[in-house]
Amino acid sequence: MAEVEAGKNFVREIMEDDLRTGNRDHIATRFPPEPNGYLHIGHAKSICTNFGLAKEFGGTCNLRFDDTDPVKESTDYCDSIRHDVEWMGFQWANEYYASDYFDQLYAWAQELIRRGLAYVDEQTAEQISENRGNFYRPGVPSPWRDRPAEESLDMLERMKNGEFEEGHCVLRAKIDMAHQNMNMRDPLMYRIKKVSHHRTGNKWCIYPMYDFAHGLSDSIEGITHSVCTLEFEDHRILYDWFIDALGLPHEKHPQQIEFAKLNLTYIVLSKRRLLSLVKEGLVNGWDDPRMPTISGMRRRGFTAEAIRRFCEVIGVNKRDTTVEFAQLEHCVREHLNETVPRVMGVTKPIRVLIENYPEGQVEWFDAPYSPTDPNMGTRKVPFSRELYIESADFMEDAPAKFYRLTPGREVRLRYAYVIKCVGVDKDDAGNILQVRCTYDPETRGGSTPDGRKIKATIHWLSRAHALPAECRLINALFTVPNPLADEDGDFKKYLNPNSMEILNGFVEPALADVKPGYHCQFERVAYFNVDDDSTPEHLIFNRTVTMSDDWAKIVKRNG
Repeated sequence: MAEVEAGKNFVREIMEDDLRTGNRDHIATRFPPEPNGYLHIGHAKSICTNFGLAKEFGGTCNLRFDDTDPVKESTDYCDSIRHDVEWMGFQWANEYYASDYFDQLYAWAQELIRRGLAYVDEQTAEQISENRGNFYRPGVPSPWRDRPAEESLDMLERMKNGEFEEGHCVLRAKIDMAHQNMNMRDPLMYRIKKVSHHRTGNKWCIYPMYDFAHGLSDSIEGITHSVCTLEFEDHRILYDWFIDALGLPHEKHPQQIEFAKLNLTYIVLSKRRLLSLVKEGLVNGWDDPRMPTISGMRRRGFTAEAIRRFCEVIGVNKRDTTVEFAQLEHCVREHLNETVPRVMGVTKPIRVLIENYPEGQVEWFDAPYSPTDPNMGTRKVPFSRELYIESADFMEDAPAKFYRLTPGREVRLRYAYVIKCVGVDKDDAGNILQVRCTYDPETRGGSTPDGRKIKATIHWLSRAHALPAECRLINALFTVPNPLADEDGDFKKYLNPNSMEILNGFVEPALADVKPGYHCQFERVAYFNVDDDSTPEHLIFNRTVTMSDDWAKIVKRNG
């Protein structure tokens, strides 16, 4: 892949400084997804940051499922997350679940109550929200704030045992109802949820809140650097407070570091919104090749190497920015250009009859899979009297600078002969039935012994040997760069009705036995990937990226 300067990574600089100064003697990170959906390209940035830096510094990275909300979580999501992380090229040191720590977290909650730092509150959710105040006025203490510790301990036990209905009461930390940071105004620690958990079943009727569970889970695992996105910056003070309030030792106190989320044009990166697209049938599942999920991009044909390179190039910083989706496609295109075979495929076919070529004759041409890498080998390409070419390569009334096939003009057929258009056959409605041509037998292999110049070379397929193939042209999922810009929040109105165009094309016979996940370039057309649903009887190719590099154009335009 062409060298592109990697973006800055301030998290790397923090880790380097911690090791240099002796603040830390090793690096331990974690990737902590909630198993409530499939991972998307935004998670890929976090995966590369946490796993990549741990590997770079000879440390460890855990995979921890943040399964504290049983309503939306499932083992199926856990399975998909594992698969995606491994496909991205990383392996975790340990696999943990927040639910592994439910007993310890509960014991710590009891300890905070005994220390006078937590209490059971019986206000309604609406009252709690109202009494928290806002940025301009302090909160109002709960009437249960000074409840005796023994009473709160008893209430918490009864909550755990399922004696109260959902919403009847919660456990809150006792911090400061007038704190400037709203997160410190007696945040919730536990709420009642009478829902079966995918791992613990019906053992628990209460589940810890993220802010309570996350930092303490990091501490249990000995994480040194807890890397998360910027929306948790205001939560860092609370992250630290729980660890300090329990008196955990310094070596058990991770450093929370926040970085900017990945924002990309023409997509949305919200599991809740992506789930709505899946549930409403607006896409064909989480792994639809139009989706920004890792599984969807894998199905589309994006490679893990290209995604890792993209994450490296955009860097890790503190400022929210929006990255052009074309930049991701650029990284994919560069990697595929260096690594995948070239073949011939026609997505919008038009028939060509070579009038002076012998009927019934078939020639087989040796064609390399790569113009630069001989190790990819060659394949045999059949040539016969009737061909398919791309409809865009013929124009009956062509402008002056159209150098492909048109009446009276010659073009070179890649690997084969020079042909000349001598006529066009149409039906009564004026639709082209076939283009009639002649070939020059002295130009086998594309050479012209007499030295005449042929300005265009086009690809083709022998009609008798071509394999039918469904070609899915994947386009942007949305029609505008930022589908969430409108105040009404109706991002679905910007869904692109042409996000997937299905064409009935053809490919050369060398592709008869390709398996799902096979990457290739249809010469002069685009890069394609064999779809998961493809079979030898029904070949399906997803367009991964076009040949045209929009990102290169953007860079050139901006100087």
